[in-house]
Amino acid sequence: MRTLLLRIYLNENDKYEGKTAHHAVIEFLKDQGIAGATVHHCTEGYGIHHHIHTASVLRLGTDLPVIVQAVDFERKIRKIIPELKEMLPTELIIVQEVEVVSGEGFKEE
Repeated sequence: MRTLLLRIYLNENDKYEGKTAHHAVIEFLKDQGIAGATVHHCTEGYGIHHHIHTASVLRLGTDLPVIVQAVDFERKIRKIIPELKEMLPTELIIVQEVEVVSGEGFKEE
């Protein structure tokens, strides 16, 4: 059975319905029964506008990059993509096929 890695690129100050976008996404993924998800707070990065966001002492409180990653079977990831696109219409969302070599919940069905 194919497994996919879902990756969503955000900024820490992005909002969705009054919450940080990354927290709203994590709650959504959990509610949808996705096997697991993680939020990565990044120290530096840039996006389409090529404005570098960095965590330096001189620039405290910057809008740092955040990546939300989730892994599950393809059918479950594909099912939630339309709603994620509605939640985050301008954010970069990517999907990659991955091989899960170990992990509870990823035994062949």
